[in-house]
Amino acid sequence: MTCALLFPGQGAQYPGMLNHLPDTAAAATTLSEARATLAAIEDLPEALDTAEALASTTNAQLALLITGVANARALVQDHQLQATTVAGHSIGAFGAAVVAGVLSLADAIKLVHIRGRQMEKACADGNWGMAALRGLGRADAQRLLDQVSTRADPLWIANINAPDQLTISGTRTALAALRTHAPDAGAGDLVELDVTVASHCPLQRPAAQAVAASLATTRLGEQNLAYMANTSGHRILRDPGRVADDLAQAVSAPVRWLDAMRLLPELGVTVTVETPPGHVLTRLAHRAAPGATVLHLAAADLGLEATSIRAARAQAQ
Repeated sequence: MTCALLFPGQGAQYPGMLNHLPDTAAAATTLSEARATLAAIEDLPEALDTAEALASTTNAQLALLITGVANARALVQDHQLQATTVAGHSIGAFGAAVVAGVLSLADAIKLVHIRGRQMEKACADGNWGMAALRGLGRADAQRLLDQVSTRADPLWIANINAPDQLTISGTRTALAALRTHAPDAGAGDLVELDVTVASHCPLQRPAAQAVAASLATTRLGEQNLAYMANTSGHRILRDPGRVADDLAQAVSAPVRWLDAMRLLPELGVTVTVETPPGHVLTRLAHRAAPGATVLHLAAADLGLEATSIRAARAQAQ
């Protein structure tokens, strides 16, 4: 039996999350390492995880990166969970790359800072957002978007999370029009997300180029775990350069999460463990791979020998 670690994306953050890391040696070391790197970046607040700070895309993404890595290391190093695969949704891919050995935490923090600032710059006029569309498959959703989208107010499919659950990026004007037309197209609902940017769409090509340029001068490590790519949904093995390409390009391309989760059972993965603070990826994994054991853990579980950790470790060995 094999185990995949899942790293959540933006939307899972909450105020005070960095104060709720597990009380383990690996988590403490990770937080200390992160603080040393963050101190050298001038335009960051003293605390990333206050409610006010988390309103910034950059701060939220950095907090999620640090939290994901700290919790994953606690599972692997302090609780001896034997993972073979990592998969991160959107910004979660950077945590996955760190745990897979491709990036150091310090380099990942620097890259995520660049990524976040460029994403905010692309949406600086405040007229951009994202929404979850339920009840339509990709083809039907694209037809609906083609009807509603205009040159001035575009819409794009950003995430393919489930057969009938997509995330849409676009202008707020276009998203409002989409909400009006969605019921007639058979959609269940359209729920606006608490984000101030439009991700995984052509608007973010400058961000992808900036991340790619920084990665070109970043020393990549030896990849020691399989990595599920956002841009293709495919597995990458022992090829850190391809992982780096995925990290750069994913910000301007749709996240093919459904494809990645459907592939896991074919690759022999029987257990998924979602790192705090997420739980949505666990539900998506259950839908895509109903025969797998899927778990998400509260941060408090990682400070002790929790039953759920013992169960996950036993099934992954």
